[in-house]
Amino acid sequence: MELLIVRHAIAFERDPRRWPDDDERPLSPQGIARARKAAAGLRQLVRAPGRVLVSPLVRARETAAILSDAAGWPKASNCAELAPGGTPGALLALLRRLPEARIALVGHEPALSRLVAASLPGAAAAEGFRFRKMGAALLTFEGAARLSGARLAWLVPAKVLRAAR
Repeated sequence: MELLIVRHAIAFERDPRRWPDDDERPLSPQGIARARKAAAGLRQLVRAPGRVLVSPLVRARETAAILSDAAGWPKASNCAELAPGGTPGALLALLRRLPEARIALVGHEPALSRLVAASLPGAAAAEGFRFRKMGAALLTFEGAARLSGARLAWLVPAKVLRAAR
């Protein structure tokens, strides 16, 4: 299995007056523009996944929609395990039940770093895998997705993706 992991693009700053529920905070205009360029770079670097799972938060859903539009990825399905507070074990358990050989995830920090660390063998520290906004990684698993069962193929910041388009 191959697992593409993407952090959501740049969102507006937290503002409880505008978004009393932070889950509703959207991408900023700058975030949208940069995400489109990074998605075009992803299109050049990697085959589209068979399925895209996305956090239910607005900024992640908007990022996934940009990936669908600019990178040709499938329309994303909401995934509660990608919401803040989700655990790597629960997400990997869900992935094991899915038939696709290449799946993409669009979510948040620090959960994505924790997922990468938990997926790699040994005592990988999540601090070593900071995803900047719109950064991406590819994990490969021999067989099903599982804790300590992956190899990190690449981890790329958005700046590199934007340059690749």
